[in-house]
Amino acid sequence: MNASLSTWLPFLRWFPMTPATLRADLVAGITVALVLVPQSMAYALLAGLPVVYGLYAALLPVVVGALFGNFSLLHTGPVVMLSLMSAAAIAPFAIAGSDEFIALSILLALMVGVLRLLMGAFKLGGIVNLVSHPVLIGFTNAAALIIGLSQLRFIMNMPNPGTGSFVGDIASLLERADQAYLPAVAFAAGAGLMMWLLGRWLPKVPAVLLAVVLGTALSAAIGYERMAKLSLDQIADAEVSAMLASFAATNQAVKRLSAEATQRRAALREAETAGAPATTLAAMQAELEVLAVRLEHLKRENNARRLDLHAQPLVAVETAEGLRFYRPDRLPAGATPLEGSWRFQDLKDGQVTLAAGGDVVGRIPAGLPQFKAPTLDWNMMLALAPAAFVMALIGFMEATSVSKALAAKTHARIDTNKELIGQGLANIVGAFFQSYTVSGSFSRSAVAARAGARTGLYAVVSALVVLLVLLFLTPYLYHLPQAVLATIVMLAVFGLIRVAPLVHAWRVQRGDAVAGLVTFVATLAFAPDIANGILIGMALTATLFLLRTMKPRAAILGRKADGTMAGIDANDLEPLGQHFVAMRFDRSLNYLNVAAFEDTVLEVLARYPKTRGILVIGSGINEIDASGVDKVRELAQRLRQQDVVLMFSSLKAPVVAAFTRSGLIGLLGADNVFPSQDVAVEQARRRFDLAPA
Repeated sequence: MNASLSTWLPFLRWFPMTPATLRADLVAGITVALVLVPQSMAYALLAGLPVVYGLYAALLPVVVGALFGNFSLLHTGPVVMLSLMSAAAIAPFAIAGSDEFIALSILLALMVGVLRLLMGAFKLGGIVNLVSHPVLIGFTNAAALIIGLSQLRFIMNMPNPGTGSFVGDIASLLERADQAYLPAVAFAAGAGLMMWLLGRWLPKVPAVLLAVVLGTALSAAIGYERMAKLSLDQIADAEVSAMLASFAATNQAVKRLSAEATQRRAALREAETAGAPATTLAAMQAELEVLAVRLEHLKRENNARRLDLHAQPLVAVETAEGLRFYRPDRLPAGATPLEGSWRFQDLKDGQVTLAAGGDVVGRIPAGLPQFKAPTLDWNMMLALAPAAFVMALIGFMEATSVSKALAAKTHARIDTNKELIGQGLANIVGAFFQSYTVSGSFSRSAVAARAGARTGLYAVVSALVVLLVLLFLTPYLYHLPQAVLATIVMLAVFGLIRVAPLVHAWRVQRGDAVAGLVTFVATLAFAPDIANGILIGMALTATLFLLRTMKPRAAILGRKADGTMAGIDANDLEPLGQHFVAMRFDRSLNYLNVAAFEDTVLEVLARYPKTRGILVIGSGINEIDASGVDKVRELAQRLRQQDVVLMFSSLKAPVVAAFTRSGLIGLLGADNVFPSQDVAVEQARRRFDLAPA
């Protein structure tokens, strides 16, 4: 096979395929699909989207990621972390589940895909190193807590508090724990217990699929979902009716202002294109920001009102005018309520939806996603750019860690740049077929490895199963309780929480552990906008790195009893000589730390005024820049004026080359630059301690 062709078309490496390989991939693909279908629906809900968009994301992106990715065992598709980050990024601009929200989710997928494709094309796979391991652990732990606890409202069968704060949402739900729908809690507890027991004792059984099948069947059998749609005048309680009127009015205001915001963004884009004056653009931008604040206020106002309405149980009473709904404590005299208690669910187009049961997935549109180009709104793209960058980075880091973990077992080689291209293409193609952001999945890739997958064909097989579900099986998923999907998400993310790496980091380098802990706290504090948490962690890591670079470890050396050299202060030693001092500098010599290098040299002179020679053991100096060269030249000349010789030993080849090119060798003197520290110490002793003064 042409090596160049397989570089551009990685899937060609699957061939020739033996019957055994084909059989293994077929079994693995079906096994993964049993996890993929319920996971994709659960993650779509987490992303604020109808469940069908999770299935769309589990179709073409899976195939493209398998065909063009570098590592054949990596399964691309919806993942829990990016689902939450997608919802958080778009929440300020649209109502979850609305057409605008869906359009922005798809646009965000396109942006993430383009960023990853560009990173791969320009060979920037090393950019994953921008996030240190402790920071990633801190972020992952916090995100796992946020994601897991965000499912609490589905388990309790409660509306989304929508306070704009993760802590506020959880506190609001816990304050209303008495309003939780017990059958929903029972579904969640049963599904969770079953998945945990099967995972522990029968790991080969598809526990997630079994939970979905049994949960759906039981839900349909007991009539878990009980919904009623009625007109506003059927709500006979005056106080509840007034609250509904306020809710409807605010909803209309949100829709009107959302449409106005869309128009203003378009007008701003046109004004920028037309070259309008900066003052005009600034005024238009300010008006748009004021509108956004007003929209956010109205949304939170109605979220609180929705909770208050849900807190008002209603009972149905048969009257001469038909069914009327009252609060139980305000029934008309002599009225006999019908069986069941109803709670507010939604208000749309003048119709009130009440529920006496639990939330289910409901109707899933059958058929395949249609080709549709994402709507390019440049103002929104600018607003979403920071989140897109963090999602591109975090998603790829997750995919890379998965690939490397599995590759260690299979001895495969991972090319991160090629994997970036595959992941980028998966998101770009998916965005044209109504998919939201996807990435490499740890859980499904691990399932594939356990099932014996040989090539990326297994992922194509799993996507074909999703295709069959979309074409023929969506009606059977109608009664799937959302509490079961929430439990699937909760169990998946709580398994990501790890404390041991932070404890280990604390023992090795406390600054890194602090960065991880700060990231954890910041991510929780900024939730649901969790991207800010990792950005803070990255900034703190960079700051700590700069501080360590600016204050490198430098020590005056003495000789221990066993003959090895060590710092005199830490080991209570004497300097190597009476009239010369050896020092070690453990960092590349650059503009950030030349001042520290100079301070160390001057400290030697201050502590040992009889010094006639200073030997710098440079085995820890990996490179030297122009500032470092200038500082060495300056110090050598200054010391020479004080009749002190500056010497170097154990320099690495790049540093020696820089010394030679800059003329430092000539300035220092060739007899003052030594290949090894032992030779240098011996020569210095002869020159400064044994030679007659």
